[in-house]
Amino acid sequence: MEILRPSLINISGRIYRRNTIKEDQYEEAEEEDSSYVGPPASEQFEEEQEFCDSHAIEQTDKGFRCAIDVPSVLYKYIIGRKGETRRRLESDTKTSINIPKQGVEGQIVITGSQKAAVSSAVTRVELLVESFRRKQPFTHFLSFALNHPQVQDGFLRFKEEVLEQCSQDHGVDGSIFQNPAKLHLTVGTLALLNDLEVTRACEQLQHCEDFIKTITEGKPLPLEVTGIEYMNDDPAMVDVLYAKVHVKDGSDKLQAIVERLVDHFVSSGLMVREWDRVKLHGTVMNTLFRKVASAEATGGRHNMKEREAFDARNILKSFGSYQFGEFDLNAVQISQRYSTDCTGFYTPAGVLNFS
Repeated sequence: MEILRPSLINISGRIYRRNTIKEDQYEEAEEEDSSYVGPPASEQFEEEQEFCDSHAIEQTDKGFRCAIDVPSVLYKYIIGRKGETRRRLESDTKTSINIPKQGVEGQIVITGSQKAAVSSAVTRVELLVESFRRKQPFTHFLSFALNHPQVQDGFLRFKEEVLEQCSQDHGVDGSIFQNPAKLHLTVGTLALLNDLEVTRACEQLQHCEDFIKTITEGKPLPLEVTGIEYMNDDPAMVDVLYAKVHVKDGSDKLQAIVERLVDHFVSSGLMVREWDRVKLHGTVMNTLFRKVASAEATGGRHNMKEREAFDARNILKSFGSYQFGEFDLNAVQISQRYSTDCTGFYTPAGVLNFS
């Protein structure tokens, strides 16, 4: 671990430091158990600041009680294999932990005779939940639609010309191009594990209205999609080729909006910061889109081990400053992964307009 810059984790406004330790390995539960013994090996969290109770601990006739919202998909990590994790938590904190049935959304209720014991159990459950939450695949993403008709037309011309001029280059074929109706710029990804979390994310998006309208002055943002770049270091072995997105007046307004959105969602605990600065890009070619025989055998999901890069050198040489088109950006949305709405774009869970 970096001593001066330790890895931190934000849980409901509390900051914890992630410590790497050596632990016994725990086996994953059998499919019918759907449970684990405890937190992942080599991960432990140390509280970095004084406990700040974000949950109401109520006093009852029998002691104290606290109810916390946890998505049902994460119950198994608190229960553990054959209930071992829950029993250990109850024994260590001298509390009782009541968990709804698997698949039933509800609250986990923690009770105990001492308020400090209930508080300790809540903290440990939250740490356990957040540890495994980070391992869940993202379900939604914060995005700007780039599928304006003019940009779609430019993209289709780009695809046609690339296939005419560069189809002999290694790995270049029509299957690795983006669906024009789904052209977008990703701001950040979200793992929203139940309807309550989706609602919360949509509410947080609306809270961004003031700073977005301050930056845009309450007007649409004129953008141009011009030029292409690649993600890795070797242009002969590329997996992702993307179009660059700029504000027409040369300002950094779009970058400012993106960074403020990420800051807001990270501080709310709904997003994990992946980069110090978000790269503004719209993917136009991606080898994950490649249609191969193995994809059919795996239910349409591509095997990462079989991902085949393509040679982008001629594409970059001939189309490096390609102009896809211009349009006025007027909204940011929370898009649902693996979805399609009536326009062909991703289904929106929430939308915030600029004007």
